[in-house]
Amino acid sequence: MKPEKPSANVPPIPRLIMKNTIFFALAQALQGVGMQLAVTFSAIMIIRILGNASLAGLGGGILGVSRFAVAYPMGKLTDTYGRKPGMLIGLLMTTSGALTLGFCMTVLSFPLFVIGILILGLGVGAVMQLRVAAADMYPVSRRAEGLGYVLTGSVLGAFGAPILVALGEALSNTYEYDPITISWGITPVVLFPALLFILLVRPDPKYIAMNLGEFWEGETGEKNGTPKGPESNAGLKKFLKDRNKQVAFSCYGAAQGTMAMMMVMTPLVLSESGYSLSSISLTVSLHVFGMFAFSVPMGRLTDRLGRKPVLGAGVILVAVGSVLVPVTDQYWVITFGLFIIGLGWSGTNVASTSLIADTSEPEERGRAIGTNDSVASAFSILTPLVGGVVVEYLGLVAVGILGGAIMIVPLVLYPRLKERSPGVYV
Repeated sequence: MKPEKPSANVPPIPRLIMKNTIFFALAQALQGVGMQLAVTFSAIMIIRILGNASLAGLGGGILGVSRFAVAYPMGKLTDTYGRKPGMLIGLLMTTSGALTLGFCMTVLSFPLFVIGILILGLGVGAVMQLRVAAADMYPVSRRAEGLGYVLTGSVLGAFGAPILVALGEALSNTYEYDPITISWGITPVVLFPALLFILLVRPDPKYIAMNLGEFWEGETGEKNGTPKGPESNAGLKKFLKDRNKQVAFSCYGAAQGTMAMMMVMTPLVLSESGYSLSSISLTVSLHVFGMFAFSVPMGRLTDRLGRKPVLGAGVILVAVGSVLVPVTDQYWVITFGLFIIGLGWSGTNVASTSLIADTSEPEERGRAIGTNDSVASAFSILTPLVGGVVVEYLGLVAVGILGGAIMIVPLVLYPRLKERSPGVYV
C-alpha cells in the first residue's frame, strides 16, 4: 500500500473524529494505571514473596510473555470484529489481574503473583489496540498527529498511580493492610470508567478507516468494508518480509525491550537506596510523562519530517537515557535518565505505528501492529530477566551499558527504510 502524498492544506478535524479521539484519550489515561503499578511494584513484590532479588525481573518478563501471546491474536480479532471488542476484553482482563495481584500479597503466594501478572499483561496487550483505533480514524497526512492525541491521554493518568499508591499507604495505617494490596484492590475503580468511554465510541474505528470519505473531505476508503486485496495474503510472513516494516519492528522492539529492563530495575535500585514507595512511583510517573506528554508535537513532527528521522532520534534518546541512569545514585539524575528513555520511546512508538498503518490495509492493520507488539514483547521477555541477574551480580551500571548496546540492533536495518516523503514509501 502506497499512501498518496499528504496535501499542504490541513483541514480541521471532523467533530465525530475529535469526539472519538477524546473518548480514546480518556480510556488511555485510565487504563495505564495498572501497568504503572506493575512496573512500580513487581520487583518489590517478588522480593517480599521470595526473599531475594535474583528473580526481581521476572514480573517484567511475564508481562512481556503475556503481551507477546496476545498481540497478534487480538489483532486478528479486531481485524475481524472491529477495534472496540478487543479493547473491552483487554480492560476486563486488566481488572481481573489487578485484583489477583492484590490478593497474592495478602497470602504471599508466588503462583498467584505469576497468574495475576500474566492476566494483567494479557489485558494491557489487548488494550494496545487503542493505537490501531487512533491510526484508523485519521488520513496519512494527519495520522501521527491523531495518534499523538490519543497517546497524550496517558499524561492525565501518569499521576494516577502515585495517587493510588499514596492512598494505599494512607489506608494501610488505618486498616493494617499492606499498602501494595490496597493499591491493587482499588485499581478497578479507575478502570471501570475506561470501559464506558470505549462503549461511547461510534462508529467502530475500523469502519472509519475503510470509509474515510464519509468523515474526511477529499479522502477515500474501502466502501462497505470491501478489502482491496485477498484477506489470505495478510499474515506474519507478509509483514516480516516488508523492508519498511522491518525497520519499524526493530526500532520499536529494541526501544521497548530496553525500556522494560530499565523500568523494572530502576525502582528496585531506588528502593534499596532507601527511597519511599511514593518517591519511586513519582519516578515512574515522570518516566510515563516523558513517554506520552510530547506525543502531539512528536506526531506533528512525524507528519511533517517523516517517520524515518523520528525513529532514528528515538533510538538515540533511549540509548542515551539508558547510559545516564546508572551514573550516580542521586534520585533526580536517575529519574531524568528514565525520563529521557520515555521520550525516546515516544518517538519510536508514534513513528513506527504510523509507518505500519501507512503500509497496511485497514482489514490487516490490527495484525500488522500486533506483529510489531509481538516483536517488542519478545525483547521485553528477555531483557528484564537478564537485567535482574546483571543487577544482582554486576550492578546497575552494567545494566545501563547493556541497554545502550541493545539500541545498536535497529541501526543495522535502519538504512532499509525508504521514505520518499512523510507517509510515502519506495
